[in-house]
Amino acid sequence: MIKTMKMLPVLALLACLLVPVSASAHSALCSCLDNGDGTVTCEGGFSDGSSAKGVRVFVRDASDTTVARGKMNEDSEFTFDKPEGDYTVIFDAGPGHQVEVKSSDIVE
Repeated sequence: MIKTMKMLPVLALLACLLVPVSASAHSALCSCLDNGDGTVTCEGGFSDGSSAKGVRVFVRDASDTTVARGKMNEDSEFTFDKPEGDYTVIFDAGPGHQVEVKSSDIVE
């Protein structure tokens, strides 16, 4: 028990050092591709390799109206009908983990 008590400050310091690293260990990633058939497929994930399954996705037109919404499927993909004109895809994995993809950056 005495050895354990002597180790507590060391363990507490190690825990404090590791927490910020694990909390910021991954960034959200999203890229989209025009399928050439009137649909667009976006693939999402995180820089640590974790899945984006269930992450919310919104598609907003130039007037900021949501024209499509859904969630990434089990393959971390979301496919939607391509809107007319300019639009933005928003990959929303929560605060600090949002990615916006402009239609001008989506190629076939």
